[in-house]
Amino acid sequence: MESQLAVLLLLALLVASWGQESCSCAMNKWTLCTQDESGTCTCTLVGSDHRVNCSTLTSKCLLMKAEMTQRKGKRSHSPHSYFVGNDGTYSPDCEDSGVFKARQCDQSNTCWCVDTAGFIRTEQGDQSLHCRELIRTSWIYLELKHRRVPSAFGDRQVAKALEHLFLSRYKLHPKFIAGVKYDAPFIQIRLNQNDFQKSDSDVDIADVAYYFEKDIKNNSIFHTNNKLNISVDGKALDFENILIYYIDEKPPQFSAKRMISGITAVVTAVTLTFGVTLMLILSWQWIRHYPRFEILRNRSSEKSNFT
Repeated sequence: MESQLAVLLLLALLVASWGQESCSCAMNKWTLCTQDESGTCTCTLVGSDHRVNCSTLTSKCLLMKAEMTQRKGKRSHSPHSYFVGNDGTYSPDCEDSGVFKARQCDQSNTCWCVDTAGFIRTEQGDQSLHCRELIRTSWIYLELKHRRVPSAFGDRQVAKALEHLFLSRYKLHPKFIAGVKYDAPFIQIRLNQNDFQKSDSDVDIADVAYYFEKDIKNNSIFHTNNKLNISVDGKALDFENILIYYIDEKPPQFSAKRMISGITAVVTAVTLTFGVTLMLILSWQWIRHYPRFEILRNRSSEKSNFT
């Protein structure tokens, strides 16, 4: 009788242990999950009580917030995971839906406007700064380089493998993949998503790019048992570098009100003329040719390796 009770107790412990292990968020490792008596698993974001939908991607804003919580107490000047303000790093402000608030401020009350990818698009100001709308990042260009292989992959096979990856792993509808170009060992992927195209159920391309970049850099947001694996005709497609460009629907907004003091009137006049001319050119060519200057600046070292 005692042996039977011991077996039953052991089985109960195993079931309970299995239940806790199965209660996890496959799409976001930065979560805390609990299972109630009915077996319902609920996951919340680390550092907040924001419930996470584990059947899809978590928004980039919430991910950055969770990552800042993980790094709390540590000062870092890496531009890849979160903003850097005048007073160091800070956690971004997110709407209840998870998207970035149009205006972001750091601990020193320095504020600026951002786009849907979370990148700064105005000069800095104080808390009186007004951001009228959250501008959509409608185009994202991803440039990748895969590791050396005995023979190049087929163009169509690479495109199909990546389309399947973005659909199955990142839940991105194929209609948002504008094109894939392969010139071994380099791959270019264009993502396009406008407000009129995106429904509430569609993942945002900025979130997809963030997840994908983390995967490539071996810092996956997915649960630890969900590693990135891509194969083309049975051969592994391993990436060794990634470069990302973000393009907004509208050009950035900068004014001449806060020019750096100490510059002579002549230099100021030349700067203003050049600035106005440059903005006109960028406005005309914005949709197709303007890469995010923050990305180019912050990742210049990566680009040198990439090329």
